[in-house]
Amino acid sequence: MAFSGKKNGVVLKFVELTPAKTFDLDHFKTLLSERTKLVSVVHVSNTLGCINPVSEISRLAHSYGAKVLIDACQSTSHMFIDVQQIDCDWLVSSGHKMSAPTGIGFLYGKKEVLESMPPFLGGGSMIADVFLDYSTYGELPYKFEAGTPAIAEAIALGVAIDYLNSIGMNEIHSYEAELTAYLFQQLDKIPQIKTYGPYPNSQVEGRAALAAFTAGGVHPSDLVTLLDQEGVAIRSGHHCTQPLHYYLGTPATARVSLSFYNTYEEIDVFIKALNNTLDFFHNVSG
Repeated sequence: MAFSGKKNGVVLKFVELTPAKTFDLDHFKTLLSERTKLVSVVHVSNTLGCINPVSEISRLAHSYGAKVLIDACQSTSHMFIDVQQIDCDWLVSSGHKMSAPTGIGFLYGKKEVLESMPPFLGGGSMIADVFLDYSTYGELPYKFEAGTPAIAEAIALGVAIDYLNSIGMNEIHSYEAELTAYLFQQLDKIPQIKTYGPYPNSQVEGRAALAAFTAGGVHPSDLVTLLDQEGVAIRSGHHCTQPLHYYLGTPATARVSLSFYNTYEEIDVFIKALNNTLDFFHNVSG
């Protein structure tokens, strides 16, 4: 698929999915050309749970002279990330996904790339010299830090990162992989449930600690409303991926997400509540 941007006339091209609902690397290769300027991709899909091969994506994009932006919001709190190994030009993430407060995040960029970029905001602290007809900007990182920064949030983000590192990102990823396998094993026992994305341990890149699913004719919003009354909190809707849901042929999905602080017992509580909720809908409709 390809669309023309209305503002700048850029052509947007979109990578298809494999039958296993993962990033189609072969299709991606067919989209690249010398005219490709930017490749933007999520590290982990917050709906399908697939972990995209970002190192190979970067290598292929760079072979055509394109820059690479990685959205790592769904991965920074769940696994070890080496930006030098990925070789991306930019990587972004949000703090609240990493046990930090809301309103804070970070942008990683290669030094030479950041130095070549103009600032997109103006204000105090990012200026070197001001003249009547032009201004010069400070060195990195001040060039991109206009105005009063979110000081408290930045300090809290640093503490949150220290906390995650004290546990160990590899340990977190390993434990979450075990939890996810158990979650899918339990979901497989419920006939009405259809999950989306690769099955745990079925792909070389693995999958994230979440499961997006539908439950027969029960609308996900109705499902999560009753689960909430059972004391179980999961999400429903498009998960900021409405075009993907069009592609999947479903108006919405329910999504249960796991983290390092969850337990097997909590999964059991969720499965019991899910069965009770589905029984309720079956009895009402029957």
